[in-house]
Amino acid sequence: MHRRLAFIDTLRGIAVLAVLFQHALEVIVQNHPTGGYYWAFHDAIGYYINFGRFGVVLFFFVSGFVIPFSFPESSAPVRDFATSRFFRLYPAYWTSILIGLATTLVLEFRTYPLSQIVANVTMLQTFVNVPNLWVFYWTLAIELLFYFGCTVLFAMGLLNRRFTAVAIVITAALIGIIAPLMTESRTVSSVMEVGLNLSAMFLGKIIRDTVIGGKLRWAHVAVCTLFYAIFAVTLADKRFGGVYQENFFYSYSIGSAYVCAALVFIAFAAFGERMAWRFMAFVGVISYSVYLVSPFVIVWIHRFVGVGDGPLEWSLFVLVIVVLSLFVSWLTYTFIEKPSISFGHRFRSERRPPVGLEPVLSQGAAE
Repeated sequence: MHRRLAFIDTLRGIAVLAVLFQHALEVIVQNHPTGGYYWAFHDAIGYYINFGRFGVVLFFFVSGFVIPFSFPESSAPVRDFATSRFFRLYPAYWTSILIGLATTLVLEFRTYPLSQIVANVTMLQTFVNVPNLWVFYWTLAIELLFYFGCTVLFAMGLLNRRFTAVAIVITAALIGIIAPLMTESRTVSSVMEVGLNLSAMFLGKIIRDTVIGGKLRWAHVAVCTLFYAIFAVTLADKRFGGVYQENFFYSYSIGSAYVCAALVFIAFAAFGERMAWRFMAFVGVISYSVYLVSPFVIVWIHRFVGVGDGPLEWSLFVLVIVVLSLFVSWLTYTFIEKPSISFGHRFRSERRPPVGLEPVLSQGAAE
């Protein structure tokens, strides 16, 4: 049996609610007059910290903590890992696509080219230069890259070597700090952003190796976190600029999101299960569905319920979004995700006797 960690689920819950909070408030400030509260909104979700990016990066840390240890002790660990990831990710993702296509067709009378839909169904659209059907799917490409990287490292026998993740984080940081300073290319900045997101994942593994594996020390975490933070701040300044543009993507808010996500994750990992919160852990269990379904819940509520005028109405708008998003996501988790995961278990290879610490095989960030 694999053991779930409640504090990891709690972190997932915090992450997805941060994303949901950002999206809901963006709808208010972008589509409705907010008068004297206009800059208060921007300060809260666009100037000091972008909660959406904070939540996404927190998800990446969770994946780094979990995924490298998810290769089972079986006769075909790579195949079993790929199978479990497929049944964990794709059925819920396809459900999200169907809900999204129905939402845009009914509410906006909008359709998409068949080629774009087919590419998105594979989840590989980013790699073949096809636009995501909806922008929030961008994180899934990062997850797939991380899975591929872990698989290659596992096959080479390097994934769980003591300093592999340390070397990756420091090397990526050095390249990411120097490259944006030497060129103004948007392409370079975009590639470095991918590297930063992958660095967050490998930093999550370093933290895992410290608090559970015992292979590393907090000094390694501190050094790697410092490199990662400098990487994040430098890249955010180059990629998003130092002049606030009112589009919620400002160098300070993005840089602080990456740094704060690291600090929050480290704090939770240091205290472990003492940081678990039952309700937030429940949200974490269904967080993948929340991430995939809640944007469409927002669209429906915005269309048929409205936002209202003033702080009380705005608060109610956000509350309704959260409640309905959790309910719909619980349904998709119960009837889509959970049965799919159970079905995928049928394809596992014969298990070898475990050696050492049993790996935690649980739901990852965008899993």
